[in-house]
Amino acid sequence: MEEVRGRRVRLDPNKIVLTAGSTSANEILMFCLGETGDAFLIPTPYYPGYDRDLKWRTGVEIVPIHCSSSNHFRVTKDALTKAYTQAHTLNLNVKGVLITNPSNPLGTTMTKEDLDMIINFCMEKHIHIVSDEIFSATVFDSSNFISILESLQQTKFKSVKNLVHVVYSLSKDLGLSGFRVGMIYSNNERVLSAATKMSSFGLVSSQTQHLVSNILVDKKFMKYYIKENTRRLKKRHEMLVSNLKRIGIHCLTSNAGLFCWVDMRHLLSSNTFEGEFELWKRILCDVKLNISPGSSCHCSEPGWFRICFANVSEEILHVSLHRMKVFVEEINSNCHDRGYNGPNLICKWMFGLSLFKGQMER
Repeated sequence: MEEVRGRRVRLDPNKIVLTAGSTSANEILMFCLGETGDAFLIPTPYYPGYDRDLKWRTGVEIVPIHCSSSNHFRVTKDALTKAYTQAHTLNLNVKGVLITNPSNPLGTTMTKEDLDMIINFCMEKHIHIVSDEIFSATVFDSSNFISILESLQQTKFKSVKNLVHVVYSLSKDLGLSGFRVGMIYSNNERVLSAATKMSSFGLVSSQTQHLVSNILVDKKFMKYYIKENTRRLKKRHEMLVSNLKRIGIHCLTSNAGLFCWVDMRHLLSSNTFEGEFELWKRILCDVKLNISPGSSCHCSEPGWFRICFANVSEEILHVSLHRMKVFVEEINSNCHDRGYNGPNLICKWMFGLSLFKGQMER
């Protein structure tokens, strides 16, 4: 964790609690910090699994911090305040803010200014911050990843150290998802004590710990692996973004992660989440590609999708991009042939035809 943060942050190994992956880490923190009727504020769009990990067994609620494409989905003080007010309107007691940095699904990293603003807000309200940083070593197009732990080193934030908790995992950075090695890092002794007891329900096996420790102790390999991994991620990212751009599909500018946040609003039959669902269904059933619709990530604007590019071979990615090219060309061709002036009209015609065809086949 220190190496990934450029050794600008020194960590105390006694303040780490090992868990069976970041899923377990996040749930344990919710049990430690919240009760039924409490809430955490989370910027949208966010990882869909949080609805399960944070809420199902803990009784803690999620209140979205609605972010907009107009400022590239950055968190603002105004959005934070609105979410905080909304929570109290719902009779929920706000216990904290949870952020993902780098973001899943955006693939973006937070700036120092972003982090300072969130810390200041939470300091004013005296609420906790959970920073999920499981993609921290996937940053491929930025000089440094800035962890919230680095921001905490500023003198003005010394008083809130006990309110900040970091979740990390080896699943993304080292491609070890099935090993289930996650962790909580906190300066709060009460949280560490409770989390250590709760981790008994989701331990990392001794065999896994032994194997992983042998990997991590090989400094030469680790340095090479992280450097080569980020190089490949950058190359694959550029391949996806440039090819989508050629066929008229643009992506949010991003610099980390294993995915892109893709703008397909111009392909919607209507500017609604129903239109988004129709487009997703057609891409899934006709184009045979499975991408995540923005609504599954609680995005407040229909038409955004998450496309993963690091979990398939380069050959499969080429095939996928070719299918998307044919799909978009088909829309453009039908639009031109029928004299329509916008993609929404042609999409309406095509989705209507697709639904009619499906009804006839059934």
